[in-house]
Amino acid sequence: MDCVIDQDGNRRPCSMATARLREMLELARVKGGLSIGEALEAMGSTSIAFTILLLAIPALTPIPGPFGMVFGTALALVSLQIVAGGRKVWLPAVLRNRQVSFAALDLVVGHAVPVIARVEKIVRADRLELFTGPKVQALLGIPVFLLAVVIALPIPFGNILPVFSLVVLAVALMERDGLVTLIGLLLTSATIGVTVALLYFIKAMLVAAY
Repeated sequence: MDCVIDQDGNRRPCSMATARLREMLELARVKGGLSIGEALEAMGSTSIAFTILLLAIPALTPIPGPFGMVFGTALALVSLQIVAGGRKVWLPAVLRNRQVSFAALDLVVGHAVPVIARVEKIVRADRLELFTGPKVQALLGIPVFLLAVVIALPIPFGNILPVFSLVVLAVALMERDGLVTLIGLLLTSATIGVTVALLYFIKAMLVAAY
């Protein structure tokens, strides 16, 4: 799929994640919106990496409503399935059937593609394969769960770091890039540290106020 124009004005193929997102958006345009389940199927519902990506990026978008709570909860459920070694994602009907309008998906994809494209520029397929196998993927369920909890927390501007960390991990899994997987884990550690500091600061402010 040719959808990227380089600095010389030439059209280049979209990367895997970007191409799938655009295909999903086109389907949403035709249907006037998609449920979360339909969006997952359009992205490739058997792929853990695509599922992480699709459920993470809405929390990066300034859409009114409890999107962080909804998608953070869904990510937490997915992370537990990753730890259990699941290859196909299951979500409860209340989440899977939740409808998202085309306008909302268009906004999500518009915000997400530039972030994803930055990550895709540094990935190299099959680099450090030791960190790309099924056992490593199962272990990645733990940081995904921690990041999902952070996304679900009502912290102002608290979603940027965890979503970026999840994007890095998801793209690394898609391309089987062990080095970028390690970078994602370092970002996860930094995210948890920053979140703990923010929670401590908010608690101190509340105590001082009363």
